[in-house]
Amino acid sequence: MKAAKGPRPRHVPQRTCIGCREEAGKRALIRIVRTADGRLLIDPSGKANGRGAYLHQSRACWEKALKRGTIAHALKFTPAKEDVEALQAYGMSLPVEESES
Repeated sequence: MKAAKGPRPRHVPQRTCIGCREEAGKRALIRIVRTADGRLLIDPSGKANGRGAYLHQSRACWEKALKRGTIAHALKFTPAKEDVEALQAYGMSLPVEESES
């Protein structure tokens, strides 16, 4: 006779931070998205249409991604200067601690 199994553990989608290349749960990361009209937006809901990339909620990851140009590479386009400045401002508002290692 088989032992009764409890409920299956819930599937947690994993994504990779483009700043530090570490995997984390989708909800633990911030999504940036390239929209169909070529804009670059921060997507707090994680459900906006468009090509997306994920970053930890730490200033270090945002600085690495902006410095290395991995945002443009991940989203497969060159963002406008205003969009990059908006991302830099958002990144500067984040905590200074390093991402979870």
